Amino acid sequence: MLFRKAILLIHGFAGGIYDYGTLGNDLQLYLDFDVYTFTLPGHDKMVISKVTKEDWIKAAENQVETLIKRGYKKIYIIGHSMGGVIACHLARKYPQIKKLILAAPAFRYFTFKNDKFDLIASLKQTPKIIKDYSLEVVMSRVFKVPINTAIEFMKLVKEHYNDPKYITCPTMILYGNNDKIVPIESAKHVYNCLKSDINYFFTMDNVTHDVFTSPRREEINNMVIKFFRNTYIPKKIHKNI
Repeated sequence: MLFRKAILLIHGFAGGIYDYGTLGNDLQLYLDFDVYTFTLPGHDKMVISKVTKEDWIKAAENQVETLIKRGYKKIYIIGHSMGGVIACHLARKYPQIKKLILAAPAFRYFTFKNDKFDLIASLKQTPKIIKDYSLEVVMSRVFKVPINTAIEFMKLVKEHYNDPKYITCPTMILYGNNDKIVPIESAKHVYNCLKSDINYFFTMDNVTHDVFTSPRREEINNMVIKFFRNTYIPKKIHKNI
């Protein structure tokens, strides 16, 4: 256990561990990585049940604290969408978290104008979202969410919006240029706030919000593995690939 590392995957709002595709299995091929996943409260049913932002935060904290109790000295976290927001909170709170990967971190969502949610512009995005994900997916994963739960998500983002300013561990941000759900300004917000010396911000063509199940998933999984295996040079990079 002394030399092993724990990797914790945190899924997004109205999502699940399936959003990571084969990433967990790929990471486990490297014997010094122990991969852990869990389902956020309220996401284990066909319809998201009534939960609060505190439920999501507490569940994630319990996962990290369990890993610490098991003796892991180094914990890496991958957070997708809302999971990226939660991951930033955890990285700020726990010094045992040594590396962070944020895929389409949802500190903003849909469309913003002058730092405020633009309802009209967001509604105009709906046909584009349906084109990328199909009407069936949108109906099953977005419109199943009760309004009270959606409000809790917005409260979560507001409460933890400044957490990236306190992150000092090496961080890699992944963002798909075809993302119609989380705007690129959200990823830029995180990148511009980070205090670590090793920050990688990769924007990717032909990738939607579903980063780890995209047509470029094998390439992306290899990027994740390389980052965790210390093969990147210490510096700050913002690059489109």
